[in-house]
Amino acid sequence: MKPSRFIDSLNCAIDGVLYAAGTQKHMRNHFLTALAVLIASLFLKVTPVEFILLALSISFVLFAELINTAVEVVVDMITTEFHPMAKIAKDVAAGSVLLSVVGALVTGYLILSNYLFPKYKEFLAVIGSPTEMAALVSLLAVIIATVMLKALSGRGSYLHGGFISGHAAVAFSIATLVTLNTLDPLTSLMTFGLAVMVSHSRLLMKIHNQREVIFGAVAGTAITLLVTQLIRFFS
Repeated sequence: MKPSRFIDSLNCAIDGVLYAAGTQKHMRNHFLTALAVLIASLFLKVTPVEFILLALSISFVLFAELINTAVEVVVDMITTEFHPMAKIAKDVAAGSVLLSVVGALVTGYLILSNYLFPKYKEFLAVIGSPTEMAALVSLLAVIIATVMLKALSGRGSYLHGGFISGHAAVAFSIATLVTLNTLDPLTSLMTFGLAVMVSHSRLLMKIHNQREVIFGAVAGTAITLLVTQLIRFFS
């Protein structure tokens, strides 16, 4: 029955948001990301216009995710069997979420990069650029540590599976070295993006699980920073 009072309509709307947040993992991730961005914007003291643009972008992403959830529920209510038209409906709804996320990412980057990049560049300058020898030694240290951890764990092979993702470790080590050598925030962002893509491919191919990939990424970054800083300190 259609609600006759405003308060009943409001409660129905709230129930819809709660249902989407409770059943859809992506919706929860969107809420957490939105919270982090809004809190960061307050600490960074963005202008009112910039805050409005961020809020509108976030609202549009959440709106698209709600519509996507509604479409999925309606399709599942009509049929639980595979149907090409049902697939198209779900794919188009998911595509609307993707486009809204891309728009929000572009908006967030253009606004927040003006505040975050200068601070990030100062932080990189404090760490300093490694020498060519330090970069080579740190990369070799990551490879050796990865091989040793794989051997000690007794799981998988040196190039496939195991306790730690070697591809993730090496990818994040290279991204860290590129970041330290260029001291450029945009280059750092792009190289770490590539490292994430390499790591994600290990999940898609079902060679590693999420924990092994994360451990590899953390190990590659940490070992690279540790070795480069030790060489810098003793040189």
